[in-house]
Amino acid sequence: MTGERGQGSDGFCLDEGTFRLGCQLLVQHSRALDDGWSWEEVQGSEEGFLKKTVLAVGRTGDPPAQGGSSWPWDDQDTLRPEEDQVLQDKDVEEADGDEEHADSDKASVIRYEYHVLYSCSYQAPVLYFRASTLDGRPLSLEEMWDNVHPNYRTRLLQGPWDTITQQEHPLIGQPFFVLHPCRTQEFMTPVLSAARAENRSVNYIVSWLSLVGPVVGLGVPLSYATACQPGVDTPE
Repeated sequence: MTGERGQGSDGFCLDEGTFRLGCQLLVQHSRALDDGWSWEEVQGSEEGFLKKTVLAVGRTGDPPAQGGSSWPWDDQDTLRPEEDQVLQDKDVEEADGDEEHADSDKASVIRYEYHVLYSCSYQAPVLYFRASTLDGRPLSLEEMWDNVHPNYRTRLLQGPWDTITQQEHPLIGQPFFVLHPCRTQEFMTPVLSAARAENRSVNYIVSWLSLVGPVVGLGVPLSYATACQPGVDTPE
């Protein structure tokens, strides 16, 4: 399926049909891996979104936990009581290990929830995310920033990662953090241009998610890069 040409200067915007097909292929592969992605329909409308929930052990300290590390990179052995979260950056996995969790008495389980929506305005996917302790205490924006793994913190403070804000989820009306899509085309254009030059198909959703996901604690297994490709061409 070829996406309709977007309004951007390079024509790499994403139409909603291609978005939904890319999501469908991602969910199909997720079911084979049993790693937790699902498509959620919004009752009473035709809208929907991708969803994944991850449980991870992190250090939160005494409430309100400021600066405690609780992203899923911290200890891969204690990740995913609920799901098999596979991180893309293996160097981060090996570097952290036991050192990150020397003080295990301060560890607690954190619930991370990720939603992927389609933005008609920007013709691009949008990543919404939030985190809370199991007793329901949400992490603040400051905590979310402080809890970003040091390997990615500098990257987050530079564009296009400087557009993380908190706002209401447009489909369910609850507060979420969001990586604003205003600069999505900026970092997706090189990826899609290379694919077009090589005359190969890509799943926009997988390619995009593999770029934005790890920065906010969401890994994408490498198998998605090949298993989700059939029938999804580079938008042109």
